[in-house]
Amino acid sequence: MTKQVKTPDTLRSSRWFAPDDLRSFGHRSRMMQLGYAEEDFRGKPIIGILNTWSELNSCHGHFPERVKDVKRGVLAAGGFPVEMPALSVDESFTKPTSMLYRNMLAMETEEQIRAHPLDGVVLMGGCDKTTPGLVMGAITAGVPMIYLPAGPMLRGHYKGRILGSGSDGWKYWDERRAGNVTDEEWLGIQGGIARSVGTCMTMGTASTMTAIADAMGLTLPGASSIPAADSGHQRMGSSCGRRIVEMVWEDLTPAKVVTPAAVRNAAIVAMATGCSTNAVVHLIAMARRAGVDLTLDHLDALGRVTPLIANVRPSGKDYLMEDFYYAGGLLALMKQIEERLDTSVVGVTGKPLSAALKTSEVYNDDVIRPLTNPVYHEGSLALLRGNLCPDGAVIKPAACDPKFHVHEGPALVFDSYPQMKAAVDDETLEVTPDTVLVLRNAGPLGGPGMPEWGMLPIPKALIKQGHRDMLRISDARMSGTSYGACVLHVAPESFVGGPLALLKTGDIVRLDLPNRSLDMLVDKEEIARRKAAWTPPEPRFERGWGYMFSRHVTQADKGCDFDYLERDFGRAAGEPDIF
Repeated sequence: MTKQVKTPDTLRSSRWFAPDDLRSFGHRSRMMQLGYAEEDFRGKPIIGILNTWSELNSCHGHFPERVKDVKRGVLAAGGFPVEMPALSVDESFTKPTSMLYRNMLAMETEEQIRAHPLDGVVLMGGCDKTTPGLVMGAITAGVPMIYLPAGPMLRGHYKGRILGSGSDGWKYWDERRAGNVTDEEWLGIQGGIARSVGTCMTMGTASTMTAIADAMGLTLPGASSIPAADSGHQRMGSSCGRRIVEMVWEDLTPAKVVTPAAVRNAAIVAMATGCSTNAVVHLIAMARRAGVDLTLDHLDALGRVTPLIANVRPSGKDYLMEDFYYAGGLLALMKQIEERLDTSVVGVTGKPLSAALKTSEVYNDDVIRPLTNPVYHEGSLALLRGNLCPDGAVIKPAACDPKFHVHEGPALVFDSYPQMKAAVDDETLEVTPDTVLVLRNAGPLGGPGMPEWGMLPIPKALIKQGHRDMLRISDARMSGTSYGACVLHVAPESFVGGPLALLKTGDIVRLDLPNRSLDMLVDKEEIARRKAAWTPPEPRFERGWGYMFSRHVTQADKGCDFDYLERDFGRAAGEPDIF
């Protein structure tokens, strides 16, 4: 039974529809213009369904149908559903990077909720930036919310081989550059790697972020694991619709769900799943919106003591998200690490996490490993500091060749992606397996937007020699489906004069992963001389969204949110005036 706190007259939407005045007359009249009778909406929780669907977002191709499922659930529970479009920040087509627009989605979500007569919202997302963007905005808006994850697509296939989206794209592209993949094979892989609607079926950024939302208590328990094409996903959609109506009556707001304990649970689960490096920048931003102080050091400390137990590519070797679901899904993984979690936290169900884990179990312990047999002895990510990254950098140890965990070599520095791309395809490039490839001017301001350029291609000369990994460093991000010895999110970024801007080709770079350090072996006096001679580059933007972005985005270690959107910047806007 729902513990009812709200009454019809205290619903947020009643401010728009209940008064006997001219303005409310206009609101009711316009609802009737849409074909609704007063009894359809008056005195009922009005539920906004924020839908990030577009015809260019293949991850969300099923959302037009899933909206119908959500509406069915809302109506069954006595609510009134209204679908509202939200920015579709798709990963594949949005250039220069979808990250440039995550904060735009967060702002739109917050203002859509605040400006309209919504008592609660169902957030429909999944593709990488839609999860943090929707959640950040909804946390700030503060009305009851539930997140509906898009779900992963089906496994890829080609000639008996199982393909993982992203990961196998990178793999076979290197082989094609080496002359090992024919045109016919390349076309076959292209057609077989993405076989259904849904997000990447590797543990990329999409599955990482939906798992984080799940572990934080913002989804129905285990919802993030359900494949998009499974009928269980439809049922989950209607369950979201029913539950959000109950949440409105209970007044179960994000502030009661996104607590320090819930954020810590989410971080631990992320480490255990083999999460994307992008988890760092998004989880920090989400936490800060809720007033939770989460830092790189907190994440590194959790990573050191949380084994990676999800044997899912790219950190794992054999399985994909569909296999993860059949093995028990996220709840089964959380059951394996239950002793490390705070199971008293209450999510959108209104019940403690312990209730959801009570009946969870693992059905395949090679996919979801026990703590005694992890994929990797530590968590997915490690955070580095040193004179190249005084404010931090991130690496994914389990997804790179262990021989690079401690490495020293000469830097080969590129100032732009086109410069780097031309060089690595030049078979006469002077490069060895010990060389450290560096791409700079690719951070939040330099990219702009911190594009996913950080998995720098292996030079063709080395590919033909049989090499498939090398140490690479950038202030960019990389796709969560990527792998390799890539140090990313170097902060401060080079575009604002961070130490990466002072590195020169030939300088020796040292990575010491066990000690979490990344340094250029250049004496302090020389670094100071280079700093004094450094000239700031020209701004990327002089108007529009990019201008706003460049004036207010924070660095990677702070989550790349806008400074004026963070919780402690100023007083919240509050409810809109209705006159």
